Amino acid sequence: MLDENITFFEKQKRIYPRAVEGRYRRLKWAAIALLLGIYYATPWLRWHRGENLPDQAVLIDMPARRAYFFGIEIWPDEVYFITGILVLAAIGLFFATSLLGRVWCGYACPQTVWTDLFVWVEEKIQGDRNARIRLDQQGLTFGRIWKKTLTHALWIVIGLCTGGAWVFYFNDAPTLLDHIRHLDVPWSVGSWILGLTASTYLMAGYAREQVCKYMCPYARFQSAMFDRDTLIIGYDPGRGEPRGKHKKGTSWEGHGHCIDCTQCVAVCPVGIDIRNGLQMECIACGLCVDACNDIMDKVDLPRGLIRYDTQRNYDARKGGNTNKSRLRIWRPRTFYYMAVLSLVSGLMIYGLIARPRMELHASQNRNPLFVKLSDGSIRNNYLVKIFNKTHETRHFALKVRGLDTKEVSVQSAIPLDLANLEVTGGIVAQYRVMITAEKQAEPRRRIEISAREVGGKLQDAATTIFVSGDEQ
Repeated sequence: MLDENITFFEKQKRIYPRAVEGRYRRLKWAAIALLLGIYYATPWLRWHRGENLPDQAVLIDMPARRAYFFGIEIWPDEVYFITGILVLAAIGLFFATSLLGRVWCGYACPQTVWTDLFVWVEEKIQGDRNARIRLDQQGLTFGRIWKKTLTHALWIVIGLCTGGAWVFYFNDAPTLLDHIRHLDVPWSVGSWILGLTASTYLMAGYAREQVCKYMCPYARFQSAMFDRDTLIIGYDPGRGEPRGKHKKGTSWEGHGHCIDCTQCVAVCPVGIDIRNGLQMECIACGLCVDACNDIMDKVDLPRGLIRYDTQRNYDARKGGNTNKSRLRIWRPRTFYYMAVLSLVSGLMIYGLIARPRMELHASQNRNPLFVKLSDGSIRNNYLVKIFNKTHETRHFALKVRGLDTKEVSVQSAIPLDLANLEVTGGIVAQYRVMITAEKQAEPRRRIEISAREVGGKLQDAATTIFVSGDEQ
């Protein structure tokens, strides 16, 4: 019979990363400041587009079905640009990984950025690593209650700022801020703020390294993008072993440079021991390098026992070659990534430059397919859409080619001139066009409906079918 006290999974141990100073810690703070600055400031940038148009530089206007990025305006039928951006982001990540390992995870991933911010708040209120461990081992003391309460309150404030900044990208930022100040926020907006607040609070406050270990797929396939010239963080066993405690002033003979202080483990945000080799959980943040270099300074040894280097250099040192080779950027792997990046970037730039400023779509009304009039002629009904993607009102002349028509008219409450259809800038004008012609010899005849700007260069055409009878 199975013992009920047997456990098959070890309980998740909480990690208390120790604060450290050094080159890579400063680089991480600079990256955090830059990325958070971009995230929070971007919705407030202005970009003049013309009268009656949003002046927010970056805006995804869901009601108007538009996306604005400074001087670029994306319509719903141009969603392929979003696909291009996603492809560029993916290939760019692969390229960066092949060169610098998991540099994205260590410095730019939102999970890393907000977790660092939450840990910083935790340190400022609850103390250093040892103080936080002791605090969690205490009972419900007054000191623990107020420190924990203040910590979680500030986490929630950061989460609210995170969710609030996100919804600014989908609404006019000054207008929405005024609604928030007066507690007059639509539920569609408020639910996103609350949802992102909760997710930020849970992910950065509790899940932390578990997101990197178990939820993010990037850690699982990153090794496929590594080769012997990828920059990784590693421990030099040839120099560090055999490890052991060491007193300052005594000889290093028969003793490696690693004094087994475990500071590299204490500062690691995911709790791994880099001395065991490169591991899936390592996010290449470089904090273990700062911690080890600090210890090397204290024991008067050269830095670099733990360092950024390539597998090629690590293997060369094992063979006795102490010459460090340069980082090889031009390799087959990186060449392929750069070629794909250049190709996709070129296609997107060409697409932006060559995309039409107006489009015409025509679809036949199939209920009914055709109407036979009293004089024997046939009438078909079409829905014609003219997309005016400029910001000015334009006038277009509508024509039908490929058919000898008796009459072409627009079904409308007010008379409309087919030779001068007015289309306001930035909208899709829809017209119910009726085409009448004599009964044709063939049941279905291909025709073309075109629109050309009056006194301008904009034009487009769409091919459709004129039905004059059922096929026998």
